[in-house]
Amino acid sequence: MTADPMALRSNPNLYIVLMAGGVGTRFWPYSRNARPKQFLDVMNTGKTLLQSTFERFLPLCPPENIFVVTSEEHVAITREQLPQLHPGQILAEPMRKNTAPCILYASLKIRKLNPQAVIAVSPSDHLILNEAEFQKTIYRASEEAKGHDKLITLGVTPTRPETGYGYIQYIEEKGALKKVKTFTEKPELSLAKKFVDSGDFVWNSGIFVWGSQAILNSFARHLPEMVEIFSETEGKINTPEEAAAIKLAYAQCKNISIDYGIMEKADNVYVALSSFAWSDLGSWASLHEISERDAQHNNLVDGDAMLYDVRNSVIKGPKDKLIVAQGLNGYLVGIFENVVIVCEKDKEELFRRFINDLKAKNNGGEYL
Repeated sequence: MTADPMALRSNPNLYIVLMAGGVGTRFWPYSRNARPKQFLDVMNTGKTLLQSTFERFLPLCPPENIFVVTSEEHVAITREQLPQLHPGQILAEPMRKNTAPCILYASLKIRKLNPQAVIAVSPSDHLILNEAEFQKTIYRASEEAKGHDKLITLGVTPTRPETGYGYIQYIEEKGALKKVKTFTEKPELSLAKKFVDSGDFVWNSGIFVWGSQAILNSFARHLPEMVEIFSETEGKINTPEEAAAIKLAYAQCKNISIDYGIMEKADNVYVALSSFAWSDLGSWASLHEISERDAQHNNLVDGDAMLYDVRNSVIKGPKDKLIVAQGLNGYLVGIFENVVIVCEKDKEELFRRFINDLKAKNNGGEYL
C-alpha cells in the first residue's frame, strides 16, 4: 500500500497529542520558566518549535484533532501561538509529573470523544527535517496501530554514538514494524559506539503511535494505581468539573515517564524504522551540530560578533549587542535578557547545576 499522508486529512480517527510541559533546563538561559524552549524560535525560522510541530501534523488529520498538553502557567502562551485551537484542545497540567500522567489524561479525553481513535504522541520541541517522510512514517504506523494491541515507537537510524539519547534494540523480522527487544537510556560513549556499530539499534525518538484502547489497556496492566486514580475523573472530563478533577488526580499520582512506566515493561512494543532527520534539540551542543556554521565551525545567532581564534562555539546575543570573543574552543557565549553566560557548550550536566544553584540563591528566581 502506498503511503499517502493526505489521505488522513478527512479521517476523524487520527488524533495528535503534543507534549509541551517541559522547562528546557539544558537550554537555559535562553529557555526560561516563563517561556520554555518549545515556545521559542530556536532555529530562526520565524516559527516557534511548538508552531512548527503543530504544522507538521496538519497534513495528517483535521486541526480539531490536535491536542496540546502543557502546564497551567503556559496555557495563555499556547493560545497565543496556536490561535487555531479551541480551549478544549489545550489540556492544562496542574503540576509536572512526567509523561505518563499527561498521556493517560489525553488518552482518556480522546477515547471519550472517539473510542476508535488512533493516537500519535509527540514532544513539541524536536527538530524534524524531511517532513514528508515523517508524515509517511506516522501514516504507516497509524495504519499498523488501527484495531491492534500494539504500542509503536518511532526509531531513528543513528548517525553518531550519541550519549544523550535513548536506544532501542529490535529483532530483525519481515514487515513494517520490528519487535522491540531492549531499551537503553543514555549509554556511556563506549557502549553507544557498540550500539551504532552493531546496526541493530536505533535512537528512541520519543514519538509514539497506538490505538486509544491499546494504550489504556497497557496502563491498566502496568500502572493500575494511576488508572485507579484517574478513574475518578472520567465522568468529569469535558465538563466544567474537569480541571478540579485533574488537579486532584495529579496530586495523587506518581512522577513517572511513559518509558519507565509502560514501554520498558510491555511485551507488545514495536518500532517503526524511520529515515527522516531528527534531533531532540535538548542542548546547546545539539543546536550547534544541526545549525549552519562558519568556516571555524561557529554557530552565530542573531547578534553581531567579532571573533578571534574562536572555534566550535555558539555565539548568541540580541541584535543591538556586539559580542567580542577570543581564544575559545567549544564554548557557548550568550546574552539572554538579564543573564550573560560563558561556558563549555558540551557539558550538559553543568546546566542542571546552574539551575540548582540559582534556586538556592535568595534572588535566583529572577534569572530562571
